[in-house]
Amino acid sequence: MALDEPRAEVPMSAVIDIPYAFAREHSVVIRPDSENGLTLAVKEGADPSILIEVRRYLAQPFAIDFVDEGEFNRLLHGRYAGGAAEGLAEMSGGGDELDELASGIPSAEDLLDSSDDAPAIRLINGIIAEAVRLGVSDIHIEPYESGLVVRLRRDGVLKEHLRMPAHAAPVVVSRIKVMARLDIAERRVPQDGRIALKLGGRQLDVRVSTLPSRAGERVVMRILDKENAGLSIDLLGIHGTADEILREALGEPNGIILVTGPTGSGKTTTLYAALQHLNDGQRNILTVEDPVEYSIDGIGQTQVDSKVGMSFAAGLRAILRQDPDIVMVGEIRDKETADIAVQASLTGHLVLSTVHTNDAVGAITRLRDMRIEPFLIASTLRAVVAQRLVRRLCMNCREAVPADRSVAALLGFDEGETVYRAQGCAECSNTGFKGRIGVFEAVKVDSTIRRLIADGGDEAVIARHAFLNSPNLGSAARKLVRSGETTPEEAIRISRHEDEGEAEQG
Repeated sequence: MALDEPRAEVPMSAVIDIPYAFAREHSVVIRPDSENGLTLAVKEGADPSILIEVRRYLAQPFAIDFVDEGEFNRLLHGRYAGGAAEGLAEMSGGGDELDELASGIPSAEDLLDSSDDAPAIRLINGIIAEAVRLGVSDIHIEPYESGLVVRLRRDGVLKEHLRMPAHAAPVVVSRIKVMARLDIAERRVPQDGRIALKLGGRQLDVRVSTLPSRAGERVVMRILDKENAGLSIDLLGIHGTADEILREALGEPNGIILVTGPTGSGKTTTLYAALQHLNDGQRNILTVEDPVEYSIDGIGQTQVDSKVGMSFAAGLRAILRQDPDIVMVGEIRDKETADIAVQASLTGHLVLSTVHTNDAVGAITRLRDMRIEPFLIASTLRAVVAQRLVRRLCMNCREAVPADRSVAALLGFDEGETVYRAQGCAECSNTGFKGRIGVFEAVKVDSTIRRLIADGGDEAVIARHAFLNSPNLGSAARKLVRSGETTPEEAIRISRHEDEGEAEQG
Protein backbone atom coordinates (compact mmCIF):
# COMPACT_ATOMS: atom_id res chain seq x y z
CA MET A 1 0.00 0.00 0.00
CA ALA A 2 1.43 3.39 -1.05
CA LEU A 3 0.67 6.84 0.26
CA ASP A 4 -1.02 9.55 -1.77
CA GLU A 5 0.76 12.42 -3.49
CA PRO A 6 3.23 14.34 -1.31
CA ARG A 7 1.92 17.41 0.49
CA ALA A 8 3.20 20.89 -0.12
CA GLU A 9 5.75 22.12 2.41
CA VAL A 10 3.76 22.99 5.56
CA PRO A 11 4.73 24.68 8.81
CA MET A 12 5.57 22.44 11.77
CA SER A 13 2.50 23.63 13.68
CA ALA A 14 0.12 22.35 11.00
CA VAL A 15 -1.92 19.22 11.75
CA ILE A 16 -0.57 16.39 9.63
CA ASP A 17 -0.94 12.66 9.84
CA ILE A 18 -0.41 9.34 8.10
CA PRO A 19 -3.52 7.38 7.05
CA TYR A 20 -4.45 4.80 9.67
CA ALA A 21 -4.31 1.76 7.36
CA PHE A 22 -0.78 2.67 6.19
CA ALA A 23 0.42 3.34 9.76
CA ARG A 24 -0.92 -0.02 10.95
CA GLU A 25 0.41 -2.04 8.00
CA HIS A 26 3.90 -0.54 8.02
CA SER A 27 4.28 -0.02 11.78
CA VAL A 28 4.92 3.73 11.75
CA VAL A 29 3.04 6.45 13.65
CA ILE A 30 3.63 10.13 14.40
CA ARG A 31 4.28 10.64 18.10
CA PRO A 32 1.75 12.99 19.72
CA ASP A 33 4.43 14.40 22.03
CA SER A 34 6.64 15.74 19.24
CA GLU A 35 8.05 19.02 20.59
CA ASN A 36 11.11 19.98 18.56
CA GLY A 37 9.86 19.11 15.11
CA LEU A 38 8.23 15.89 13.96
CA THR A 39 9.05 12.50 15.55
CA LEU A 40 8.09 9.23 13.91
CA ALA A 41 7.66 6.17 16.15
CA VAL A 42 8.72 3.01 14.30
CA LYS A 43 8.04 -0.48 15.65
CA GLU A 44 11.13 -2.61 16.07
CA GLY A 45 11.53 -4.94 13.08
CA ALA A 46 9.70 -2.65 10.62
CA ASP A 47 11.08 -2.28 7.09
CA PRO A 48 13.30 0.87 7.19
CA SER A 49 12.78 1.51 3.45
CA ILE A 50 9.21 2.59 4.20
CA LEU A 51 10.63 5.75 5.81
CA ILE A 52 11.47 7.06 2.32
CA GLU A 53 7.79 6.84 1.35
CA VAL A 54 6.74 8.56 4.60
CA ARG A 55 9.28 11.37 4.01
CA ARG A 56 7.95 11.87 0.49
CA TYR A 57 4.35 12.02 1.71
CA LEU A 58 4.89 14.32 4.69
CA ALA A 59 7.23 16.65 2.80
CA GLN A 60 8.96 17.39 6.12
CA PRO A 61 12.03 16.10 7.90
CA PHE A 62 11.42 14.01 11.03
CA ALA A 63 13.28 12.31 13.84
CA ILE A 64 12.95 8.53 14.34
CA ASP A 65 12.17 6.76 17.60
CA PHE A 66 12.24 2.95 17.63
CA VAL A 67 9.69 1.43 20.07
CA ASP A 68 8.61 -2.07 21.08
CA GLU A 69 5.31 -3.62 20.00
CA GLY A 70 3.40 -2.70 23.17
CA GLU A 71 4.44 0.95 23.03
CA PHE A 72 3.68 1.12 19.31
CA ASN A 73 0.14 -0.27 19.78
CA ARG A 74 -0.47 2.25 22.56
CA LEU A 75 0.70 5.14 20.36
CA LEU A 76 -1.33 3.88 17.39
CA HIS A 77 -4.52 3.64 19.42
CA GLY A 78 -3.96 7.02 21.07
CA ARG A 79 -3.31 8.68 17.72
CA TYR A 80 -6.32 7.37 15.82
CA ALA A 81 -8.99 6.47 18.42
CA GLY A 82 -10.16 10.09 18.55
CA GLY A 83 -11.04 9.99 14.87
CA ALA A 84 -12.74 6.64 15.52
CA ALA A 85 -13.56 6.06 11.88
CA GLU A 86 -10.68 4.17 10.34
CA GLY A 87 -9.94 2.14 13.48
CA LEU A 88 -12.71 -0.36 12.72
CA ALA A 89 -12.09 -1.46 9.16
CA GLU A 90 -12.06 2.15 7.91
CA MET A 91 -15.70 2.33 8.85
CA SER A 92 -16.97 5.71 7.81
CA GLY A 93 -14.90 6.48 4.75
CA GLY A 94 -14.44 10.22 4.47
CA GLY A 95 -15.30 11.07 8.06
CA ASP A 96 -19.08 11.29 7.57
CA GLU A 97 -21.02 12.28 10.66
CA LEU A 98 -23.24 9.62 12.22
CA ASP A 99 -26.42 11.53 11.48
CA GLU A 100 -25.46 11.78 7.80
CA LEU A 101 -24.90 8.03 7.71
CA ALA A 102 -28.23 7.46 9.43
CA SER A 103 -30.06 9.57 6.85
CA GLY A 104 -28.46 7.49 4.08
CA ILE A 105 -30.03 4.22 5.23
CA PRO A 106 -32.67 3.14 2.70
CA SER A 107 -36.27 2.44 3.64
CA ALA A 108 -36.21 -0.96 1.92
CA GLU A 109 -34.51 -3.78 3.80
CA ASP A 110 -32.42 -5.89 1.47
CA LEU A 111 -29.31 -7.29 3.12
CA LEU A 112 -28.15 -8.90 -0.11
CA ASP A 113 -27.90 -5.52 -1.81
CA SER A 114 -24.41 -4.24 -1.00
CA SER A 115 -25.23 -0.69 -2.05
CA ASP A 116 -28.13 -0.65 0.44
CA ASP A 117 -26.11 -2.31 3.18
CA ALA A 118 -23.05 -0.06 3.08
CA PRO A 119 -24.56 2.90 5.02
CA ALA A 120 -25.77 0.55 7.78
CA ILE A 121 -22.32 -1.04 8.13
CA ARG A 122 -20.58 2.33 8.32
CA LEU A 123 -23.19 3.64 10.76
CA ILE A 124 -22.91 0.70 13.17
CA ASN A 125 -19.11 0.70 13.04
CA GLY A 126 -19.14 4.45 13.57
CA ILE A 127 -21.44 4.17 16.59
CA ILE A 128 -19.22 1.47 18.16
CA ALA A 129 -16.04 3.46 17.51
CA GLU A 130 -17.58 6.62 18.95
CA ALA A 131 -18.71 4.65 22.00
CA VAL A 132 -15.19 3.29 22.52
CA ARG A 133 -13.73 6.79 22.21
CA LEU A 134 -16.15 8.11 24.85
CA GLY A 135 -15.55 5.19 27.23
CA VAL A 136 -19.13 3.90 26.91
CA SER A 137 -20.05 0.56 28.51
CA ASP A 138 -23.37 -0.17 26.72
CA ILE A 139 -25.05 0.86 23.47
CA HIS A 140 -28.86 0.70 23.45
CA ILE A 141 -30.65 0.60 20.09
CA GLU A 142 -34.37 1.12 20.73
CA PRO A 143 -37.09 1.09 18.04
CA TYR A 144 -40.27 3.15 18.60
CA GLU A 145 -43.10 4.05 16.28
CA SER A 146 -41.69 7.58 16.06
CA GLY A 147 -38.14 6.49 15.19
CA LEU A 148 -35.03 4.54 16.14
CA VAL A 149 -33.15 5.89 19.17
CA VAL A 150 -29.51 5.14 20.03
CA ARG A 151 -28.59 5.72 23.67
CA LEU A 152 -25.15 5.31 25.22
CA ARG A 153 -24.44 4.38 28.85
CA ARG A 154 -21.46 6.35 30.03
CA ASP A 155 -20.31 6.22 33.65
CA GLY A 156 -23.52 4.36 34.48
CA VAL A 157 -25.87 6.99 33.00
CA LEU A 158 -27.86 6.56 29.76
CA LYS A 159 -28.03 9.49 27.35
CA GLU A 160 -29.58 9.79 23.89
CA HIS A 161 -26.88 10.03 21.24
CA LEU A 162 -28.64 9.61 17.91
CA ARG A 163 -32.19 9.51 16.53
CA MET A 164 -33.05 7.93 13.16
CA PRO A 165 -36.20 7.44 11.06
CA ALA A 166 -38.34 4.43 12.00
CA HIS A 167 -37.64 2.70 8.67
CA ALA A 168 -33.95 2.38 9.64
CA ALA A 169 -34.71 0.00 12.52
CA PRO A 170 -34.99 -3.34 10.63
CA VAL A 171 -31.93 -2.54 8.48
CA VAL A 172 -29.73 -1.58 11.45
CA VAL A 173 -30.90 -4.46 13.67
CA SER A 174 -30.47 -7.05 10.89
CA ARG A 175 -26.94 -5.82 10.16
CA ILE A 176 -26.01 -6.11 13.86
CA LYS A 177 -27.44 -9.64 13.93
CA VAL A 178 -25.36 -10.57 10.87
CA MET A 179 -22.22 -9.19 12.58
CA ALA A 180 -23.04 -11.16 15.76
CA ARG A 181 -23.87 -14.34 13.77
CA LEU A 182 -27.47 -14.43 14.94
CA ASP A 183 -30.50 -15.70 13.03
CA ILE A 184 -31.81 -12.67 11.12
CA ALA A 185 -35.02 -14.49 10.18
CA GLU A 186 -35.96 -15.14 13.83
CA ARG A 187 -37.56 -12.05 15.36
CA ARG A 188 -39.90 -13.63 17.91
CA VAL A 189 -37.42 -14.79 20.56
CA PRO A 190 -34.46 -13.13 22.31
CA GLN A 191 -30.98 -13.96 20.98
CA ASP A 192 -27.43 -13.48 22.28
CA GLY A 193 -24.20 -13.22 20.33
CA ARG A 194 -20.77 -11.58 20.16
CA ILE A 195 -18.81 -9.37 17.78
CA ALA A 196 -14.99 -9.39 17.88
CA LEU A 197 -13.44 -6.07 16.85
CA LYS A 198 -10.07 -4.39 16.75
CA LEU A 199 -9.44 -0.68 17.25
CA GLY A 200 -5.89 0.43 16.56
CA GLY A 201 -4.36 -2.76 17.96
CA ARG A 202 -6.81 -2.75 20.88
CA GLN A 203 -8.89 -5.94 21.16
CA LEU A 204 -12.60 -5.39 21.84
CA ASP A 205 -15.41 -7.84 22.43
CA VAL A 206 -19.00 -6.63 21.90
CA ARG A 207 -21.70 -8.71 23.56
CA VAL A 208 -25.01 -8.45 21.70
CA SER A 209 -28.47 -9.11 23.12
CA THR A 210 -31.73 -8.77 21.16
CA LEU A 211 -35.24 -8.59 22.61
CA PRO A 212 -38.52 -8.51 20.65
CA SER A 213 -40.71 -5.47 21.39
CA ARG A 214 -43.90 -4.00 19.97
CA ALA A 215 -42.11 -1.67 17.54
CA GLY A 216 -39.34 -4.11 16.56
CA GLU A 217 -36.30 -5.74 18.11
CA ARG A 218 -34.36 -3.88 20.79
CA VAL A 219 -30.60 -4.41 20.82
CA VAL A 220 -28.13 -3.84 23.63
CA MET A 221 -24.40 -4.06 22.86
CA ARG A 222 -22.04 -4.28 25.83
CA ILE A 223 -18.47 -3.27 25.04
CA LEU A 224 -15.85 -5.40 26.78
CA ASP A 225 -12.31 -4.03 26.54
CA LYS A 226 -9.94 -7.00 26.66
CA GLU A 227 -7.28 -4.79 28.21
CA ASN A 228 -9.33 -5.02 31.42
CA ALA A 229 -8.64 -8.76 31.53
CA GLY A 230 -5.19 -7.87 32.84
CA LEU A 231 -6.56 -5.73 35.66
CA SER A 232 -4.83 -6.27 39.00
CA ILE A 233 -6.16 -5.89 42.53
CA ASP A 234 -3.96 -2.79 42.90
CA LEU A 235 -5.96 -1.06 40.15
CA LEU A 236 -9.42 -1.91 41.51
CA GLY A 237 -9.49 1.06 43.87
CA ILE A 238 -10.01 -1.12 46.94
CA HIS A 239 -8.05 0.24 49.91
CA GLY A 240 -7.48 -0.13 53.62
CA THR A 241 -9.17 -2.87 55.61
CA ALA A 242 -11.23 -4.16 52.68
CA ASP A 243 -8.06 -4.69 50.63
CA GLU A 244 -6.39 -6.53 53.53
CA ILE A 245 -9.43 -8.78 54.04
CA LEU A 246 -9.59 -9.71 50.34
CA ARG A 247 -5.87 -10.45 50.00
CA GLU A 248 -5.84 -12.49 53.22
CA ALA A 249 -8.82 -14.55 52.01
CA LEU A 250 -7.13 -15.17 48.63
CA GLY A 251 -4.16 -16.56 50.53
CA GLU A 252 -6.31 -19.29 52.11
CA PRO A 253 -5.89 -22.85 50.73
CA ASN A 254 -9.65 -23.49 50.73
CA GLY A 255 -13.01 -21.91 51.47
CA ILE A 256 -15.49 -19.62 49.70
CA ILE A 257 -14.97 -15.96 48.79
CA LEU A 258 -18.07 -14.08 47.62
CA VAL A 259 -18.42 -10.75 45.79
CA THR A 260 -21.84 -9.11 45.96
CA GLY A 261 -23.58 -6.14 44.39
CA PRO A 262 -26.21 -5.23 41.80
CA THR A 263 -25.84 -5.78 38.05
CA GLY A 264 -23.18 -3.50 36.57
CA SER A 265 -21.34 -2.88 39.84
CA GLY A 266 -18.07 -4.47 38.67
CA LYS A 267 -18.30 -7.84 40.46
CA THR A 268 -16.90 -9.79 37.49
CA THR A 269 -13.99 -7.35 37.14
CA THR A 270 -13.12 -7.90 40.79
CA LEU A 271 -13.21 -11.69 40.33
CA TYR A 272 -10.95 -11.46 37.28
CA ALA A 273 -8.49 -9.31 39.23
CA ALA A 274 -8.51 -11.89 42.03
CA LEU A 275 -7.87 -14.70 39.52
CA GLN A 276 -4.95 -12.74 38.02
CA HIS A 277 -3.54 -12.37 41.54
CA LEU A 278 -3.73 -16.16 42.00
CA ASN A 279 -2.58 -17.07 38.46
CA ASP A 280 1.05 -17.91 39.21
CA GLY A 281 1.33 -20.95 36.91
CA GLN A 282 1.63 -23.35 39.83
CA ARG A 283 -2.09 -23.91 40.39
CA ASN A 284 -4.90 -25.27 38.24
CA ILE A 285 -7.55 -22.53 37.99
CA LEU A 286 -10.88 -23.35 36.33
CA THR A 287 -14.00 -21.24 35.86
CA VAL A 288 -17.61 -21.69 34.79
CA GLU A 289 -19.16 -18.41 33.61
CA ASP A 290 -22.24 -17.00 31.90
CA PRO A 291 -20.81 -15.75 29.61
CA VAL A 292 -17.00 -15.83 29.52
CA GLU A 293 -16.30 -12.09 29.34
CA TYR A 294 -12.49 -12.03 29.09
CA SER A 295 -10.08 -14.74 28.01
CA ILE A 296 -7.14 -15.12 30.41
CA ASP A 297 -4.05 -17.16 29.58
CA GLY A 298 -3.34 -19.84 32.14
CA ILE A 299 -6.96 -20.22 33.28
CA GLY A 300 -9.41 -22.82 31.97
CA GLN A 301 -12.72 -21.09 31.26
CA THR A 302 -16.04 -22.84 30.55
CA GLN A 303 -19.25 -21.16 29.41
CA VAL A 304 -22.75 -21.99 30.62
CA ASP A 305 -25.08 -23.22 27.86
CA SER A 306 -28.64 -23.98 28.96
CA LYS A 307 -29.52 -25.42 25.52
CA VAL A 308 -27.33 -28.45 26.14
CA GLY A 309 -27.91 -28.67 29.89
CA MET A 310 -24.63 -26.96 30.83
CA SER A 311 -25.76 -25.08 33.94
CA PHE A 312 -23.55 -23.57 36.67
CA ALA A 313 -24.16 -26.67 38.78
CA ALA A 314 -23.36 -29.08 35.92
CA GLY A 315 -20.24 -27.12 34.97
CA LEU A 316 -19.04 -26.89 38.55
CA ARG A 317 -19.61 -30.60 39.08
CA ALA A 318 -17.59 -31.36 35.93
CA ILE A 319 -14.63 -29.09 36.63
CA LEU A 320 -14.23 -30.59 40.10
CA ARG A 321 -13.16 -33.78 38.27
CA GLN A 322 -10.42 -31.80 36.49
CA ASP A 323 -8.15 -31.63 39.56
CA PRO A 324 -8.58 -27.87 40.20
CA ASP A 325 -6.91 -25.89 42.99
CA ILE A 326 -9.06 -22.79 42.52
CA VAL A 327 -12.58 -22.64 41.11
CA MET A 328 -14.51 -19.56 39.99
CA VAL A 329 -18.29 -19.82 39.54
CA GLY A 330 -19.82 -16.83 37.76
CA GLU A 331 -22.83 -16.73 40.09
CA ILE A 332 -24.43 -18.85 42.79
CA ARG A 333 -28.09 -18.75 41.73
CA ASP A 334 -29.65 -21.82 43.32
CA LYS A 335 -29.32 -24.39 46.08
CA GLU A 336 -27.72 -27.00 43.83
CA THR A 337 -24.85 -24.71 42.84
CA ALA A 338 -24.44 -23.51 46.43
CA ASP A 339 -24.31 -27.11 47.72
CA ILE A 340 -21.60 -28.09 45.23
CA ALA A 341 -19.59 -24.92 46.01
CA VAL A 342 -19.73 -25.72 49.74
CA GLN A 343 -18.67 -29.34 49.14
CA ALA A 344 -15.83 -28.15 46.88
CA SER A 345 -14.51 -25.85 49.61
CA LEU A 346 -14.76 -28.64 52.19
CA THR A 347 -12.65 -30.91 49.96
CA GLY A 348 -9.74 -28.48 49.74
CA HIS A 349 -10.66 -26.06 46.94
CA LEU A 350 -10.73 -22.27 47.02
CA VAL A 351 -14.04 -21.18 45.46
CA LEU A 352 -14.71 -17.64 44.18
CA SER A 353 -18.20 -16.56 43.17
CA THR A 354 -20.84 -13.80 43.19
CA VAL A 355 -24.32 -13.50 44.64
CA HIS A 356 -26.91 -10.77 44.12
CA THR A 357 -27.40 -9.05 47.48
CA ASN A 358 -27.37 -5.41 48.57
CA ASP A 359 -24.47 -5.71 51.02
CA ALA A 360 -21.83 -8.10 52.30
CA VAL A 361 -23.73 -9.43 55.32
CA GLY A 362 -26.77 -10.01 53.10
CA ALA A 363 -24.81 -12.76 51.33
CA ILE A 364 -24.93 -14.85 54.51
CA THR A 365 -28.72 -14.50 54.62
CA ARG A 366 -28.91 -15.38 50.92
CA LEU A 367 -27.05 -18.65 51.52
CA ARG A 368 -29.40 -19.42 54.40
CA ASP A 369 -32.36 -18.77 52.08
CA MET A 370 -30.89 -21.39 49.75
CA ARG A 371 -31.17 -23.81 52.70
CA ILE A 372 -27.45 -24.22 53.24
CA GLU A 373 -26.89 -25.40 56.80
CA PRO A 374 -25.59 -22.55 59.02
CA PHE A 375 -22.70 -24.67 60.33
CA LEU A 376 -21.56 -25.28 56.72
CA ILE A 377 -21.69 -21.55 55.93
CA ALA A 378 -19.72 -20.81 59.10
CA SER A 379 -17.01 -23.36 58.33
CA THR A 380 -16.55 -22.61 54.59
CA LEU A 381 -17.09 -18.86 54.11
CA ARG A 382 -13.83 -16.89 54.33
CA ALA A 383 -14.80 -13.37 53.23
CA VAL A 384 -17.52 -11.38 51.50
CA VAL A 385 -16.85 -8.21 49.49
CA ALA A 386 -19.70 -5.89 48.50
CA GLN A 387 -19.19 -3.16 45.94
CA ARG A 388 -20.81 -0.31 44.05
CA LEU A 389 -19.62 2.11 41.38
CA VAL A 390 -19.98 5.88 41.70
CA ARG A 391 -19.13 8.52 39.14
CA ARG A 392 -15.77 10.21 39.65
CA LEU A 393 -15.76 14.01 39.55
CA CYS A 394 -13.74 15.72 36.82
CA MET A 395 -10.77 17.20 38.68
CA ASN A 396 -10.48 19.94 36.08
CA CYS A 397 -13.85 21.59 36.74
CA ARG A 398 -15.27 20.36 40.08
CA GLU A 399 -16.52 23.15 42.34
CA ALA A 400 -16.17 23.31 46.13
CA VAL A 401 -19.41 24.25 47.94
CA PRO A 402 -20.58 24.15 51.57
CA ALA A 403 -22.85 21.23 52.44
CA ASP A 404 -26.42 22.39 53.03
CA ARG A 405 -28.59 21.15 55.89
CA SER A 406 -30.26 18.28 54.00
CA VAL A 407 -26.99 16.91 52.57
CA ALA A 408 -25.29 17.20 55.96
CA ALA A 409 -28.16 15.31 57.61
CA LEU A 410 -28.16 12.50 55.04
CA LEU A 411 -24.39 11.99 55.12
CA GLY A 412 -23.73 12.76 58.78
CA PHE A 413 -21.56 15.78 57.89
CA ASP A 414 -21.40 19.12 59.68
CA GLU A 415 -23.51 21.78 58.02
CA GLY A 416 -21.21 23.99 55.90
CA GLU A 417 -18.53 21.29 55.54
CA THR A 418 -16.80 21.50 52.15
CA VAL A 419 -18.10 19.13 49.48
CA TYR A 420 -17.77 19.21 45.70
CA ARG A 421 -20.28 19.33 42.87
CA ALA A 422 -20.06 18.70 39.13
CA GLN A 423 -19.68 21.61 36.73
CA GLY A 424 -18.74 20.46 33.23
CA CYS A 425 -15.95 21.36 30.84
CA ALA A 426 -14.50 20.27 27.50
CA GLU A 427 -12.28 17.70 29.22
CA CYS A 428 -15.29 15.75 30.59
CA SER A 429 -17.65 16.43 27.64
CA ASN A 430 -19.58 18.88 29.86
CA THR A 431 -20.82 16.10 32.15
CA GLY A 432 -18.80 17.08 35.23
CA PHE A 433 -17.71 13.46 35.65
CA LYS A 434 -14.84 11.41 34.26
CA GLY A 435 -14.98 7.66 34.78
CA ARG A 436 -16.16 5.73 37.81
CA ILE A 437 -14.60 4.60 41.05
CA GLY A 438 -15.40 1.57 43.21
CA VAL A 439 -16.86 1.72 46.71
CA PHE A 440 -16.17 -1.40 48.77
CA GLU A 441 -17.01 -3.04 52.06
CA ALA A 442 -15.60 -6.37 53.20
CA VAL A 443 -16.54 -8.83 55.92
CA LYS A 444 -13.92 -11.19 57.29
CA VAL A 445 -15.49 -14.34 58.70
CA ASP A 446 -13.60 -14.57 62.00
CA SER A 447 -14.37 -16.78 65.00
CA THR A 448 -17.03 -14.40 66.36
CA ILE A 449 -18.91 -14.19 63.05
CA ARG A 450 -18.62 -17.97 62.62
CA ARG A 451 -20.30 -18.41 66.00
CA LEU A 452 -23.00 -15.85 65.12
CA ILE A 453 -23.72 -17.60 61.80
CA ALA A 454 -23.86 -21.04 63.43
CA ASP A 455 -26.20 -19.69 66.15
CA GLY A 456 -28.50 -18.11 63.57
CA GLY A 457 -27.65 -14.48 64.41
CA ASP A 458 -29.50 -11.87 62.33
CA GLU A 459 -27.93 -9.43 59.86
CA ALA A 460 -27.86 -6.45 62.22
CA VAL A 461 -25.92 -8.33 64.90
CA ILE A 462 -23.39 -9.73 62.38
CA ALA A 463 -23.00 -6.30 60.70
CA ARG A 464 -22.40 -4.58 64.04
CA HIS A 465 -19.40 -6.82 64.69
CA ALA A 466 -18.18 -6.97 61.07
CA PHE A 467 -17.92 -3.18 60.71
CA LEU A 468 -16.59 -2.44 64.15
CA ASN A 469 -13.14 -1.62 62.74
CA SER A 470 -13.73 -1.43 58.98
CA PRO A 471 -15.87 0.87 56.81
CA ASN A 472 -19.18 -0.22 55.36
CA LEU A 473 -20.46 0.99 51.97
CA GLY A 474 -21.96 4.15 53.43
CA SER A 475 -18.84 5.28 55.28
CA ALA A 476 -16.60 4.35 52.33
CA ALA A 477 -18.78 6.52 50.06
CA ARG A 478 -18.67 9.41 52.56
CA LYS A 479 -14.88 9.19 52.57
CA LEU A 480 -14.87 9.68 48.79
CA VAL A 481 -17.14 12.73 49.18
CA ARG A 482 -14.80 14.28 51.76
CA SER A 483 -11.79 13.71 49.50
CA GLY A 484 -13.59 15.39 46.58
CA GLU A 485 -13.62 12.33 44.35
CA THR A 486 -17.41 12.15 44.04
CA THR A 487 -20.54 14.16 44.88
CA PRO A 488 -22.86 13.83 47.88
CA GLU A 489 -25.65 12.79 45.49
CA GLU A 490 -23.61 9.83 44.24
CA ALA A 491 -22.82 8.73 47.81
CA ILE A 492 -26.48 9.02 48.87
CA ARG A 493 -27.56 7.01 45.80
CA ILE A 494 -25.54 3.94 46.75
CA SER A 495 -25.92 4.16 50.55
CA ARG A 496 -28.70 2.28 52.26
CA HIS A 497 -30.41 3.56 55.40
CA GLU A 498 -27.87 2.80 58.08
CA ASP A 499 -28.65 1.82 61.63
CA GLU A 500 -28.88 4.73 64.02
CA GLY A 501 -25.45 6.10 64.82
CA GLU A 502 -23.78 4.24 61.97
CA ALA A 503 -23.60 7.36 59.81
CA GLU A 504 -21.12 8.83 62.26
CA GLN A 505 -18.65 6.10 61.38
CA GLY A 506 -15.82 7.37 59.14
